[in-house]
Amino acid sequence: MADLKEFAEQLVNLTVKEVNELAGILKDEHGIEPAAAAVAVAAGPAGGGDEADEQTEFDVILKAAGGSKLAVVKLVKELTGLGLKEAKAIVDSAPAAVKEAVTKDEAEGLKASLEEAGAEVELK
Repeated sequence: MADLKEFAEQLVNLTVKEVNELAGILKDEHGIEPAAAAVAVAAGPAGGGDEADEQTEFDVILKAAGGSKLAVVKLVKELTGLGLKEAKAIVDSAPAAVKEAVTKDEAEGLKASLEEAGAEVELK
């Protein structure tokens, strides 16, 4: 089992060039033609350097509470797990960070929820 984990780790860390070489070996020597999507997925995380430029962590910034401040305070409380007083302090001090260093998906979800409640939000 440890060998499989080590092998998986090696696969994940391949560069795009190495993935293309592996695809060539599989095709030429073993008659296996990897699907283009599989090669793209394998190359994705270990990619060719563009990943360094792509942002992976986002801060959700509340710019303004909008018309329904109470709903935004309740939502900030719910989304952050803070107490009512702390959530109100964030909303009152806008622009302020609601959550920091979250994934893109989580940040977009938080933004959508807050905007639905009437808040003005930006991702940084």
